[in-house]
Amino acid sequence: MGHRSSSADTHGSGYWDAVGVSWTDEPTDPLWRAHTDAVYARLMERRLPRHYRRALKTDLFDEAVAAGFGDSIARRSDALVGIDTSAAVLARAAARSPDLETVMADVRALPFGDREFDLVVSPSTLDHFGAPGDLRRALLELARVLEPGGTLLLTLDNLANPLVALRNALPFELLRRSRLVPYFVGASLGPRRLRRLLDECGFEVTAAEAIVHVPRVLAVLAARVVERRGGPRAQRRLGAVLMRFEALERLPTRFLSGHMVVAVATRR
Repeated sequence: MGHRSSSADTHGSGYWDAVGVSWTDEPTDPLWRAHTDAVYARLMERRLPRHYRRALKTDLFDEAVAAGFGDSIARRSDALVGIDTSAAVLARAAARSPDLETVMADVRALPFGDREFDLVVSPSTLDHFGAPGDLRRALLELARVLEPGGTLLLTLDNLANPLVALRNALPFELLRRSRLVPYFVGASLGPRRLRRLLDECGFEVTAAEAIVHVPRVLAVLAARVVERRGGPRAQRRLGAVLMRFEALERLPTRFLSGHMVVAVATRR
């Protein structure tokens, strides 16, 4: 997907600064990013039905490099705070969304008081750590800043998907050189282990699903061809084709086909 803020120590803020500068200077895969933004907007329509007092988004990469979906969160809350470890990403997101409150922060050590938020949206942020223990640390921090009864909407790369599991088993340098993965990907979980970890960190999972069911490598390649050779009509048609794959979310095999696992949870 593309939400990079709180990375492993070996890929810290300087690394993500470089990634952010590269992607904002020369927009990368805009058709693919438009598709994933649309998928996230649909997810929030389904899973965040009410209005919230104060919301936290755990990184701003989406809003720095494309339209993102911060507006979808802002419409559901009185105030929205976005964090990132990258100064370049923060500056770009703030320039694109002047009303957004931006804070430089690591999700493993948040600079907020207890119970400051009643909504946290964490879109593929916590799957860019080098070690599973960092994921736990981040979830404990999110539990701390959420008020009891507050909502967490979390997505991670889905290890129940065989293609994601294979990718994560391969050395990152090999993936980087092959250009199959544009930036560091870290430890992640499948739906069962995610549910167990959320329970241990003080959350009650109320819903679980999978999103982004189109095979990512093939979709990105197709989008690049259409970007180079097709006009607006061809781009709209490709967007419609990609979105049709989301119908797979209704099948029993959804956790095998979905690139991202989704958990909606309540803070106990």
